[in-house]
Amino acid sequence: MIIKNVFTFFIFFVLSVQCVTAQTDFPAPIEGDYLIKDFTFKSGEYLDQLKLHYTTIGKPTKNKKGQINNAVLIMHGTTGSGSAFLSKQFGGNLFGKGQLLDATKYFIVLTDDIGHGKSSKPSNGLKMAFPKYNYDDMVLANYRLLTEHLKIDHLRLVMGTSMGGMHTWVWGYTYPDFMDALMPLASLPAEIAGRNRIQRKMAIKLIEMDPEWKEGNYIQQPQQGMTGAILSLMFMVSSPLQWQIAAPTREKAEIMMENTLARYSSTLDANDLIYAFDSSRDYNPQPYLSKIKAPLIAINSADDQVNPPELGLMEKEIKNVKNGKYILLPITDKTTGHGTHSNPKIWGKYLKELLKKSEPKIK
Repeated sequence: MIIKNVFTFFIFFVLSVQCVTAQTDFPAPIEGDYLIKDFTFKSGEYLDQLKLHYTTIGKPTKNKKGQINNAVLIMHGTTGSGSAFLSKQFGGNLFGKGQLLDATKYFIVLTDDIGHGKSSKPSNGLKMAFPKYNYDDMVLANYRLLTEHLKIDHLRLVMGTSMGGMHTWVWGYTYPDFMDALMPLASLPAEIAGRNRIQRKMAIKLIEMDPEWKEGNYIQQPQQGMTGAILSLMFMVSSPLQWQIAAPTREKAEIMMENTLARYSSTLDANDLIYAFDSSRDYNPQPYLSKIKAPLIAINSADDQVNPPELGLMEKEIKNVKNGKYILLPITDKTTGHGTHSNPKIWGKYLKELLKKSEPKIK
């Protein structure tokens, strides 16, 4: 279980819906697709049709005006998909009867972002000719899914993990009146720079340097480049304490590394990975934080190597969020570095606090 958790940043999608829902106690998920017509990206590129895949749990309820009033949007991390939230660890501790996001009470929406899961992505055929999407495009696509297709014009809660946490910040200032509450997990409301950006570019460069990548026109995955990329990304999601527990000897450490490489080299696509990690290139909520209106609780863990607390960025920027609060979880034998974002047993009490604080006065 430890080994699985520490890699959730870029391989969270590997759990199948069929596998995880059998272990949980909440209403059956319903999958769907929305074909967004005439989608123009921030880069100016254009698709006649953009497919956005989604999963819903529960049923919508409406107020006296006929508006859906119980919708919750949860967004996944880089190279992940919405199905990851159906796991026993996440959904099994949130969506069940009497739990914080009880799916008999809330209408849960899990999206596959552009370039991810079953939504439109480079590996569908366009390869490197696929539009160079960014976080603004991904949030806009989700907004159109909600408003045009699901007929949702207000959200009870917006939350996300890792990349989804960053999208939560974007939602907060782009559509400040659209939600009652915001909970970004494992993220920072600042430009991606320093080691974080360098490691992302390193992974991309390692793929592009492989002769078998062929400018994205490969027949088989460029294995050397993918191996290098996966190895570089492993350290972003590492937890020194948990890795030592999982691999306390030289032999076990090397086996752990080889098993990880073998598993994920066969599940990740090189072009999809390049696009996914590059999509954060112009993310920077910092200038817009004062526009956020809804109560917000941001949660990070002290052993998160992607968002290390010693940077002091969250402490600085949360002051610019009118109704913002920052929780830094201490390192324990339960935290798993960046992957702590997927364990509501650790941070659930803060979600409870947020839901209570943001409870609408008129339902």
